[in-house]
Amino acid sequence: MLRPIRDTFRTQDYPDLLVGLDSPDDAAVWRLDEQRALVLTTDFFTPIVDTPYEYGAISAANSLSDIYAMGGKPFLALNVAALPPQLDTAISAEIVRGAAEKAREAGVVIAGGHTVQDKEPKFGLVVIGFVDPAKMFTKGGLRVGDQLYLTKPLGFGVTATALKQEAAAPEHIQEMIDWMMKLNKSASELAAQHGVKGATDITGFSLLGHLSEMTQASGVQAILTFSAIPFLSSARRYAELGFFPGGAANNQMHFASHVTFEPEIDEITRLMLFDPQTSGGLCFGVHPDHEAAFVQQARDEALPIWKIGYIKSGKGIVVK
Repeated sequence: MLRPIRDTFRTQDYPDLLVGLDSPDDAAVWRLDEQRALVLTTDFFTPIVDTPYEYGAISAANSLSDIYAMGGKPFLALNVAALPPQLDTAISAEIVRGAAEKAREAGVVIAGGHTVQDKEPKFGLVVIGFVDPAKMFTKGGLRVGDQLYLTKPLGFGVTATALKQEAAAPEHIQEMIDWMMKLNKSASELAAQHGVKGATDITGFSLLGHLSEMTQASGVQAILTFSAIPFLSSARRYAELGFFPGGAANNQMHFASHVTFEPEIDEITRLMLFDPQTSGGLCFGVHPDHEAAFVQQARDEALPIWKIGYIKSGKGIVVK
């Protein structure tokens, strides 16, 4: 389906389309002038938690994240909802309220939207933002020598699957919800202040999937240290119990050819890095010249960051 669309709307035919279908990036970018470009994205999904308010807030944070992953500042959004006709209106109202309050926290106005009927609830946002084209992040922006940082832990997929199977402990559910509701706004602003060029947010394709896209687009190799990668406190437990969502195996099948694991890394550990995330953190490369100031500012502002590896010449990903 996408191939004829790509053939019709090629970026080279539209000089102001800075990021389009021929790029693996998280949003489309259209240049308005030398200092401003529009960033446009949409995302929506079925409920990942049982509480309507948190579902709406997580959906909003996830949708807004694509703008932050491009180095942009969102300002306007529309709701997109597919809801069963028999759904209690109080539940629908809570979903919308959760999204509205998360958008307000981000400084974003929700100006309307569209709703259709469906058997299973689906909710998300269309989001528009601004970005300075000279400071924009892209998946193809990683450079040799960049130090890789991640801003949220992994493990949302296995924990959410355990929740769906009614096997997750309340404290683990709350830990997951707290992280998924967290905006990537501050992380994006921090990255922009320290010259980041290559970035993505970690969502459905997993850490290794999204990083594979980045290394291919940038023409570089990523070296990851597994012991440095953060996970929710529950992640290993639920992974060992087999609570992987179907997307984990799909990600492994699609991206495994780009990844080399050292022999001592077992199969469960490998699959944890292919675990699909919802409203995950940003992953980006910080140039060594900026790293000390970047780390110091993150500490001063109490922003969570984890150094998980680095970029060198070559291709693919090596996990040590």
